[in-house]
Amino acid sequence: LIQIILWLSLVLPLVVESHPVYKELLPVDCEDIFTNGSKHSGVYTIFPAGRDSPVQVWCDMGCDENDSHTDGKWTVIQRRMDGTVNFYRPWDQYKKGFGNVDGEYWLGLESIFMLTWRGKYELKIDMEDFEKGQVFARYSSFSIDPESDKYRLHVSGYIDGGAGDSLSHHNGRDFATFDRDYGNCAKSYEGGFWFSSSCVRANPNGLYKWGSGVSSYSGVQWYSWKGSSYSLKTMVMKIRRVSLDEFEK
Repeated sequence: LIQIILWLSLVLPLVVESHPVYKELLPVDCEDIFTNGSKHSGVYTIFPAGRDSPVQVWCDMGCDENDSHTDGKWTVIQRRMDGTVNFYRPWDQYKKGFGNVDGEYWLGLESIFMLTWRGKYELKIDMEDFEKGQVFARYSSFSIDPESDKYRLHVSGYIDGGAGDSLSHHNGRDFATFDRDYGNCAKSYEGGFWFSSSCVRANPNGLYKWGSGVSSYSGVQWYSWKGSSYSLKTMVMKIRRVSLDEFEK
């Protein structure tokens, strides 16, 4: 018996060491969710800042009806659709995120920063008016800086989807809210965004209003498509990984 025990004490460590140790890979974004086998659009949990910071998000996996996912795997960072959520909020709430992931919501600046800091992402903005017109604007590169740099916006590589380019006007601008308003734009247009020196060409987080006839830039607006006096029915901002440089090192 003693000999058997001694033999096991020598052999078992070798057996354990000979087998690879697998780490649990937590999904960073909706690309990982898709890769892990979940291919239907819906609410999922991602971990852009690590295991201790789970975040719920809507994943747009593409068209489930015909099983085509060529335009899927998007992580939705913002969605407007019915005016049920107030977007006129202070800095801290824009930092952490707010709203209903099943409906209107803002993912949170810190989560967006953690995602775009870890890899290269593209941005797509889907829009619909109240007459059922649908367009989009796409940008091949999108990222934001950390909070210490006021979550400054970096966006480039516009690809036309019928909406025109209203976001490049905001490139290089700091994020602002009514309690951290660097040019009085957040108070004037009643939402948080990367406002420019002339405030807005795009106003995704403005007050939710209905269609035409609204005061200039006061609604959910995209100037290059509908001008400054039309508030859109829906606007969805979503990002997708182009490469994950940090993970590939």
